[in-house]
Amino acid sequence: MTSKSIVAGLAAAAVALTAGSSAFAQAAAAPAAPAVTHGPPIAGVCIMSLENAIGGSTVGHYVETRMQQIVGQVNAELNGEKTALDNDAKNLDARRATLDQSSFEQQAAAIQVRANALQRKAQLRDREVSATEQKAVGRVGQEMEPLIRQVYQQRACSVLFQRTAVVIANPAMDITPQVITALNGKVTQFAFDREHLDQAGAPAGGGAPPIVQTPSAPRATAPTAPRPAPAKK
Repeated sequence: MTSKSIVAGLAAAAVALTAGSSAFAQAAAAPAAPAVTHGPPIAGVCIMSLENAIGGSTVGHYVETRMQQIVGQVNAELNGEKTALDNDAKNLDARRATLDQSSFEQQAAAIQVRANALQRKAQLRDREVSATEQKAVGRVGQEMEPLIRQVYQQRACSVLFQRTAVVIANPAMDITPQVITALNGKVTQFAFDREHLDQAGAPAGGGAPPIVQTPSAPRATAPTAPRPAPAKK
């Protein structure tokens, strides 16, 4: 096998980073419901969308933006290493005619080891991004939980249904807007960074970080990690 096969064998192992599949994205992707004529609201019966409450809040938008920034940092790290690995594989291909079989196989094996390590790192970063988002959304949920009870009592609800469990309902029974307003008045931002699962003794959940005011960041796309194939004699 020639070193051209090594370059051709750099398969893209896509990293399924989860920032785009969060509660925020789910809320944003929900299609608008068609116009329906409702009957009178039922006294004491309330509904709420947890996803829309998070995604429609100021702090929810902040968490989504911060997650996009973290994903961008991961992309830059992995794609930088992938580019270096691609370049080294191409350089080996260019020097193939000047190398004996043993030297070629040794260098190809070294590239394979690096590619395997990069793939493991990409998988680790994927888990870290997932853990980061889960922790951040959990923090929002903690902030929102007492507000749901508060609005529930203010609206004199006797029962509260999750919106996903209801096909159609009179929007007058929906307390989501009131929960969003209450959440916006309580918290708009809090600082958090990517979880580091590769650090010995790293806390699995950790305490809630202090609330701060920090700028937003742009959306990012998921990176890929190379995986070269070993050379054959």
